[in-house]
Amino acid sequence: MEHVNVYTVRTAADAGDPPGYVAPRAKLGPMIDAAMIGGSVYDLEPGESVCPYHCEHGNEEWLLVIEGRPTLRRAAGDGELEEVLDPGDVVCFPPGPAGAHKVSNGSEASARVLLLSTMVDPDITYYPDSEKYGVWPGGDEDGFLVRRESAVDYYDGEL
Repeated sequence: MEHVNVYTVRTAADAGDPPGYVAPRAKLGPMIDAAMIGGSVYDLEPGESVCPYHCEHGNEEWLLVIEGRPTLRRAAGDGELEEVLDPGDVVCFPPGPAGAHKVSNGSEASARVLLLSTMVDPDITYYPDSEKYGVWPGGDEDGFLVRRESAVDYYDGEL
């Protein structure tokens, strides 16, 4: 069995990440030959976020704060809540709207977090702020995003 240290693993940013979402990460699953649970370590500089506010349909996610004090925006009853987390805090985001969340760094120091997720395929993600759905059958590279208003009739294009 392979092992990785979440305190020392090196992260790298994706070239296409826009300002506000520059979140260097290390995907741990491939490093430890995992198949059913995914995990990524993210480094967040001040003013950056892991990804937009979203919820997963079919996958549960966990957040573990490794260092720093990131801000968590999350669903809370019929509304939302923002709270600053401390190192060692763990939060579970259940599938569906009740698990909506966004992890940002509103502090003046860097932060490091670990996000864990079940790996139910296909992955379907909803982004409430922009009314988008993301569908990723078979992994990130095969996916696509659509806006809710682009909906078509059930029989559209059928013979």
